[in-house]
This record gives sequence, structure tokens and C-alpha cells, in this order.
Amino acid sequence: MECRAGCGACCVAPSINTPMPGMPDGKPAGVRCLHLDDKNLCLLFGSPLRPGFCGAFSASADICGQSREEAVRLIGWLEGVTC
Repeated sequence: MECRAGCGACCVAPSINTPMPGMPDGKPAGVRCLHLDDKNLCLLFGSPLRPGFCGAFSASADICGQSREEAVRLIGWLEGVTC
């Protein structure tokens, strides 16, 4: 599955436990990443400063569902059951 352009659910729903520019302690679950622009695109995409967690994320129907709203819900649920 290709990422949905402008979704950004993976930049909001999960926690990121590694430092990144402007977020030295990472990002809590449910908090919008500083590097998500107004079109829900990652400003660190392709940069060596992008956290490994983000680079390892792979969109799939099981995780991303059929819409951005479903993706936020599913990723948030996964965050809750794995922490």
C-alpha cells in the first residue's frame, strides 16, 4: 500500500521515543509532530535527521485502514496495546 498523500496519521498517533530537531525528547502519542506541514507532509522526509522509527514505518491496510481518521484510530489503538 502506498501512503495516502496528506494523511500524516503516522506523524500524530504514535509516540516517537528518539530525539529529533526541535523535539529533543521525541514526541508523545497523539501529539502532532513539529515537522508535519500544513498539508500533512513530513518536512524531514529523506533527511538523515528523520527518526529511524519514521523511516521504518510502512503503510498497510491493516494499520492505515481506509481513511486518515481510521488510520489515526488504528495507530492510536496499536500504540495503546504495545506500550
